[in-house]
Amino acid sequence: MSSDSPPDVDGVIARIAREFDALSKQQKLIARYVEQHRDRIGLDGILELAAHCGVQPSAVVRFAKRLGFSGFSQMQAVFRDGISRQIAPGRSYHLRLREVIEGGAKDLSSVDIAQGFLTGSMAAMQELRDGLDAEAFERAVRRLVEADQVWVVGVRRSFAVASYLAYALQHTDKRVGLVSALGAMQQEQVRSVRAGDAVIAVTFAPYAAETVTFAEQAARRGAKLVAITDSRMGELARLAESCLIVQDHATFGFRALSGTMGLAQSLFLAVAYQLELPHGGASGARR
Repeated sequence: MSSDSPPDVDGVIARIAREFDALSKQQKLIARYVEQHRDRIGLDGILELAAHCGVQPSAVVRFAKRLGFSGFSQMQAVFRDGISRQIAPGRSYHLRLREVIEGGAKDLSSVDIAQGFLTGSMAAMQELRDGLDAEAFERAVRRLVEADQVWVVGVRRSFAVASYLAYALQHTDKRVGLVSALGAMQQEQVRSVRAGDAVIAVTFAPYAAETVTFAEQAARRGAKLVAITDSRMGELARLAESCLIVQDHATFGFRALSGTMGLAQSLFLAVAYQLELPHGGASGARR
């Protein structure tokens, strides 16, 4: 890549996001895979990457060249270097354990399972801390502080995060509405959204249609969107004024919520702190 400084993983992902709309259909498949499986890019060969994306290896080469690399190997070196910069013990154990499970091992003890899952959760938290987009986080906090009312939407796996945020934000003076889709009432709830409101939308691949639809309709009504998701290339990210990216690890086919919940708690604490500043201190949170 032509640059004054050597490229890093975050820089590559940011460039992919900027150029996403102009990519071909095949290149978009590769782009989504690269962002969501960056830990694998430095380890897998070009044939494996192409197979995961459902494209030919030549498409992967063209994708790398589109980003300014000489080919796949040069792009892969950036991701391999990114892996080596992370805390190796926990991450490498997580990767080995996942490969053991995918290989069909049947002799794992309950403690093995617990250790593997907790290791994956720790790795996700480490990645979130190291990769937190400071500008996007500050924008999200500012938008929530300034909003007349905050709406929080998340269903299925994301419901736990959304319900926590709604609960926590009710400890402030903000008016807060939880959009749960209970009884398919989200279409009625969105009619109460007004310009000046903020919507926190939480969803991850393959992205809940209820959440995306509510966010789209709320945006049309003038609300500002804060997205908590796993990709800058999805439709939700395009609608958002602030997009907070979190990549929780999947262990034994079960995706943790540790990183996402940590991000949600951090967001609440930052908002509550800003809201309390003019009043000179905490006002006694309800429990």
